[in-house]
Amino acid sequence: MPRILFVKTSSLGDVVHNCPAVSDAARAIPGAQIDWVVEEPFAPVAAMHSSVRRVITVAVRRWRSAAWSPAAWREMREFRRALAVERYDAVLDTQSLLKSALIAACAHGPRHGLDAASAREPLAACFYGTRHAVPRELHAVERNRRLTAAALGSAVPTSLEYGLRAPRGGDESSSAVFLTMTSRDDKLWPEESWIELGRGLGLNAVLPWGNEAERRRAERIAQALPGARVPSRMSLAELATLFVGARVVVGVDTGLTHLAAALGARTVGIYCGSDPALTGIYGAPRAVNLGAIGRAPRPAEVLKALA
Repeated sequence: MPRILFVKTSSLGDVVHNCPAVSDAARAIPGAQIDWVVEEPFAPVAAMHSSVRRVITVAVRRWRSAAWSPAAWREMREFRRALAVERYDAVLDTQSLLKSALIAACAHGPRHGLDAASAREPLAACFYGTRHAVPRELHAVERNRRLTAAALGSAVPTSLEYGLRAPRGGDESSSAVFLTMTSRDDKLWPEESWIELGRGLGLNAVLPWGNEAERRRAERIAQALPGARVPSRMSLAELATLFVGARVVVGVDTGLTHLAAALGARTVGIYCGSDPALTGIYGAPRAVNLGAIGRAPRPAEVLKALA
């Protein structure tokens, strides 16, 4: 039975964008056993994919910060042993970074990746047995899919499937989830815009957070919206359940927004400092992108999209 290994370690949005490529591989080779190497915080997403047999976690970020720790070296040896269990018919590094190429080099089997002109870090191409050219101007989802098709000798399917098994959610049908946090300040949407949107929607807003600065922002917004709540810090699995049960999810350019759309939630992505043509929500029928670099959407545009 054919065995395929995907290496896509981070970040959350990139991991979500890799899901359609995994679905394509499962369709191209029925019965294939598909494994996925991913950073430990994002393992729940890989585990949600219906075609993934085994999730193999790495902790590169944590290992770097504890380079002289015996525990870190022990974990690295355990990771290499976990990879050595299988010999793969194809090892696909869809990350195209030096770190992911080095991880792929630890696996047994023919290694495929992007060529130097296509890879995000050209040096990564030195570690692949077979290199493939994929246009850089394509959306990240399509780059992953084209690399996968080239590696497996198949065609890119006309339909797109994320393949994520939606967790059973609670009844949040009267709620709107606001994902106000992101990794870069230029991607943030003004707090007054969130407040105006919340008042216009007339739903109970739920504002998750990931760190203290994000919690304080969420609380400031919630104080201005009747019925809004800021929950305790939630795990990725808990957030996925929240998204599935909510009436709507509105979020800035963050991996959680992409996850909500991939799970089938009605989603609006707000773009202020990044290009949705390259990394926006993609291929999700109940989702829409608004805004562009330097042009944040107005609350009225979001309300119109949800009307």
